[in-house]
Amino acid sequence: MTHELPLWFEVTALAAIGVLLVVDLLIVARRPHVPTMKESSLWVAFYVALALAFGLVLLAVGGSAPAGEFYAGWLTEYSLSVDNLFVFVIIMSRFAVPREQQQRVLMVGIIVALVLRAGFIVAGAAIIEQFVWVFYLFGAFLVYTAVKLVVGDDDEEYSENVAIRLLRRVLPVTERYDGGRLRTVVDGRRTWTPMLVVFFAIGSTDLLFALDSIPAIFGLTRDPFIVFTANVFALMGLRQLYFLLGGLLERLVFLPMALAAILGFIGIKLVLEAMAENSVPFINGGQPIRWVPEVPLWLSLVVIVGSLAVATVASLLTTRSTTPSDVGRGPDAS
Repeated sequence: MTHELPLWFEVTALAAIGVLLVVDLLIVARRPHVPTMKESSLWVAFYVALALAFGLVLLAVGGSAPAGEFYAGWLTEYSLSVDNLFVFVIIMSRFAVPREQQQRVLMVGIIVALVLRAGFIVAGAAIIEQFVWVFYLFGAFLVYTAVKLVVGDDDEEYSENVAIRLLRRVLPVTERYDGGRLRTVVDGRRTWTPMLVVFFAIGSTDLLFALDSIPAIFGLTRDPFIVFTANVFALMGLRQLYFLLGGLLERLVFLPMALAAILGFIGIKLVLEAMAENSVPFINGGQPIRWVPEVPLWLSLVVIVGSLAVATVASLLTTRSTTPSDVGRGPDAS
């Protein structure tokens, strides 16, 4: 449902989040480096605490409904972002991105993700406002995605898409990096570095991620402000989380199952909501009776938190006797 949050609050919140993002990105742009475990831990803890605090502010300003929807949306988007880190790890490894440049690549990926998701949110909100039946499509897509996650993980191998292959044919690209530069000189000839291809790979991957995440969160709330802020808080700290988790990413073996349960649940919830809004209720003694069951917000939170908790504990118990490989540490520049 959509909530009437005060306009001054939405404007102030978006301005504050924008300033925070700019400051964070400027730090990376001016001093790209490999963050230590301590630094990464502090930043991740800071952004998680910030999201929790923002939910409390929503509770004070708008009540329990927007706060609950924000927490549900943020948890869903955050869990999807962690799963997306698997693909980022594979891309970094596939293109042999130097460790000191990986923060810059992640920064570009986050910017692209924010722009793409903002566009999808605006378009999604407008479509839903006019055509409630689109929830059937969203729900079916999420259930299909959930089935794909259960059947098999497509992220184990990364293959260049058509756009990247076309880019390689059209533009001259060297095999050697030149710091964080996109252009360099080889044998007196100006050429592009592999960094350009990496940016395209991250950007096209972000596009696919948005196709999953936006329908999922619209199944929890229809408020564009909550949808956008939940996405922003899920993306903030993603760079530091990448370096913090490192090889632990591959230990989360049951995360796809948890995401399948969450996306499948939200998909069914979307279909039920569409059925409820497009149906004529039964009448009993002059009072309408809702014949389609309503999924309460507290149940959504229980399913999301419960799925993630069970998957995390089960993964760590299953892999406790194994030594995680250095999967998140990309190769050093040679």
